[in-house]
Amino acid sequence: MPESATSCASLSPSEQLRLSSRSQRVDLLVIVLTYNEEVNLPDCLASLGGLNCAVWVVDSGSTDRTIEIARNHGAEVASHPFENYAAQRNWALDHLPVQADWVLNLDADERLTPELVTEIKELLKHVPPDTGGFMLRKRTVFMGRWIRHGGHYPSYHLRLFRAGRGRCEDRLYDQHFLAEGRIERLTKDYIDVIGSNISSWSIRHVKWAGMEAREILASRGGVGQVTPSFFGNPIQRRRWWRSTYSAWPLFARAFFYWLYRYFLKLGFLDGVEGLVFHFLQGFWFRFLVDAMIWEAQRSD
Repeated sequence: MPESATSCASLSPSEQLRLSSRSQRVDLLVIVLTYNEEVNLPDCLASLGGLNCAVWVVDSGSTDRTIEIARNHGAEVASHPFENYAAQRNWALDHLPVQADWVLNLDADERLTPELVTEIKELLKHVPPDTGGFMLRKRTVFMGRWIRHGGHYPSYHLRLFRAGRGRCEDRLYDQHFLAEGRIERLTKDYIDVIGSNISSWSIRHVKWAGMEAREILASRGGVGQVTPSFFGNPIQRRRWWRSTYSAWPLFARAFFYWLYRYFLKLGFLDGVEGLVFHFLQGFWFRFLVDAMIWEAQRSD
């Protein structure tokens, strides 16, 4: 791992910019967002071993050992108040004092497989100039079990792109990165480890349900957003299905979505962990979003 630049922890955006004249030059910059991630962060950072990269952890006020762990693993730390995920990701792209050819974005509960590390190392040696980014294939692990069914695997997300060509779309929830140029897919997995316990999973999803409800009520779209398309790339197709789902009646759509995932898409093959995951994430969460939309419309 290259020697990192001076840490910018606790610096304002203007102070960050003044550091740019002393910024390092690297082939690959890895950005990891954190907030109280002392449990997940060690495995995330360890999974980057073998990559010739600079690692920056962008923290939003952790009160546990997150920052200590990041520095002990050789990462630099920047602190910035959290507004939403899109704003945090774009702030990091704009203000970290690193000049990089490529940027890889991760969350603390995500980690690369050794096969993906090898794939990234090899592909970055010879990338066609018109290629702007790469979609990574996500493998979701819930309560220790790989969720293979219910339409949940494979799932592709644009996380690796040329510096200066990618941005996170302006959404409160379910944000995706957009990048200029041809987008290709990688063949190896990264792992999203969720549901270390049901309580923390539920608390997060209550917060995310509120964000999703506000996003739907705002009905935002257009410039800087993923264009829904059934015949587009996996992200565009996923957004098309989401827009189709949004046209269905409140509450009923949560039932139909869960039935589709659990039975038609064979979610029941994921065992007891799959039953819990598909019901909570596919029904309970979507029903909660609808309840929040109904509550907001009722109070208007």
